[in-house]
Amino acid sequence: MAQKLDYRQMAADIVRLAGGAENVSSLGHCMTRLRFILKDESRADADAIKSIKGVLGVISSGGQFMVILGQNLIPVYEAAIKDFHLNAGAATDENQDKKKEPLTPKTAGLAVLGYVSGAVAPMITGLVAGGMLKVILLLITQVNAGFAETSSYTLLSGLADAPFYFMPILVAYGAAAKLGGTPIYSMIIAAALLHGNFTAFVAAGEPITLFGLPVRLASYSGSLLPALLIAFVAYYAEKFFNRIVPGIFKSLLVGLCTVTVTGIAGYIVLAPLGGFIGEYLATVFVFLGDHVGFIAVGALAACLPWMVMCGMHTAIVPFMTQSLVEPGYDSIFRPALILHNMAEGGACIGVALRTKDSTFRSEALGIAFGCIVAGVTEPAVYGINLPRKKPMIGVMAGGAAGGILCALMGARVYMMGYSTVLALPIFQETILAAAISMAAAVVVAAVVAYILGFEEENAAAALSDDPVSASDASAADDLIVAVADGDMIPIETVNDQTFASKMMGDGVAFELHGNVVAAPSSGTVGILADTGHAFGISRSDGVELLVHIGIDTVALNGKGFTPLVKAGDVVKAGDPVIKVDVEMLKKEGYDTTTMLIIVDANDKEIAFMEYGTVKRGGKINI
Repeated sequence: MAQKLDYRQMAADIVRLAGGAENVSSLGHCMTRLRFILKDESRADADAIKSIKGVLGVISSGGQFMVILGQNLIPVYEAAIKDFHLNAGAATDENQDKKKEPLTPKTAGLAVLGYVSGAVAPMITGLVAGGMLKVILLLITQVNAGFAETSSYTLLSGLADAPFYFMPILVAYGAAAKLGGTPIYSMIIAAALLHGNFTAFVAAGEPITLFGLPVRLASYSGSLLPALLIAFVAYYAEKFFNRIVPGIFKSLLVGLCTVTVTGIAGYIVLAPLGGFIGEYLATVFVFLGDHVGFIAVGALAACLPWMVMCGMHTAIVPFMTQSLVEPGYDSIFRPALILHNMAEGGACIGVALRTKDSTFRSEALGIAFGCIVAGVTEPAVYGINLPRKKPMIGVMAGGAAGGILCALMGARVYMMGYSTVLALPIFQETILAAAISMAAAVVVAAVVAYILGFEEENAAAALSDDPVSASDASAADDLIVAVADGDMIPIETVNDQTFASKMMGDGVAFELHGNVVAAPSSGTVGILADTGHAFGISRSDGVELLVHIGIDTVALNGKGFTPLVKAGDVVKAGDPVIKVDVEMLKKEGYDTTTMLIIVDANDKEIAFMEYGTVKRGGKINI
């Protein structure tokens, strides 16, 4: 029986041989490697680290010192962070030598959009949790009005309001993390805007100054833009002070100077500027909703299927969040997202009614239920509607019809919630208008999809767009298929020593031609990277497979990757798992070669067919 590894001892040995905790600027990880940023890489003893039991290899590249651990990664990483108090999760550029694109209006706009979306994304789940708790409390008080007078209601109401009231702090964290700064500095400055000292001045209404300069008195609770500006300035202030403060004084002075300077700028310039921009955007949102809402919502809902496939739908999240702050409701963005989901489900219903295949009909109806009730649309987009092309027209028609009705009837979202029919209460007094609009989106999409029809041949197999049928995949537990359309190549030719040297295990690689990466075998999604660039499949026979998309793509922090499943899901060989924006990755300078690694063969002999052009879902093992 193999001796169990002592992960804490492994972590201690690795950190010691990397030059000690004082030599570590930050420690991150991807799916297989610890990624150190070292102050002096010459102090690290790579050969000694390689000799540690459980270490698969060591690589130095792109300014990072990487220790390959495979399945031992997470426990060793957690032990290193806990025992040595290392700076975890600091942003690292894994492609530092990559040539930067020239600054143009387009690249600048994309950079701003990426910054804002990345800053807002971490807090969305918190806002949804708070919003849904508000909905539950609202429903309870509708049944029992006296509950609103109880201490229980007061406490729970505070819990529900907390994500919204303290939004500047949450935004500051996400923005600083996105930029790679120290989040606590930005969070402190944002918190100062909510501190009783400042809010007391706001309540009093008497003019105040800071070092003789006027301070705008405004409430910043629930605000978005001031924190974005504060985190941006704090990031560059921290970089500046890190550059000029002598090393021995950095721990004392960098934080002090960053917080003080940015905090003063926050009071005098940044917070007021963010407030003014927010008020302007609110005016624009109100104008659109009141005057051309039927065009705005209808057009957005109709375009969302294509925006989702391109990953562009995340661009509307900041505007949706800002509109809930000011003017206090969203009459465009969340309604359009909900109506798109309804239309996707409706089109699946139309396809189900049209098909003559009973098995496929039940699949399509199940996916329709997922769209409408659970808000999960990827199986509908990639498994039903897009492969058959014509149902996508139904999706667009349903979204447009629902959007026009929604705007004309004045439906508005007043709190954050998921994009499902179960979120109807977030529309509050406009709930009837929302319900009618949702029903219209479902019905119109279903009718149009039914009338237009689709190619019926091999419909069930086309559900996953694979050359291998579902029955074949489920029957062959040992089947391994190509994870993508493209060219299958020897893994030894990959431009990454970890994979080429087979430190992680034997396997093959793929030069991608398509934008979907699929499950290489039937099994359970054991691990799925938060960044979407890698996932593992655990087969029922104990075989463990790892798919790693691109080289050093962990540095993108999820940009360009859209997971279609979640960890713990059971998949069949060839089922879509990750949607990849291959063109964007190539434009950013990344190698998109995708590796399929046999992490644990469980004493089974696994061999692959000859290399060459393959089709996603096609059998590749012999």
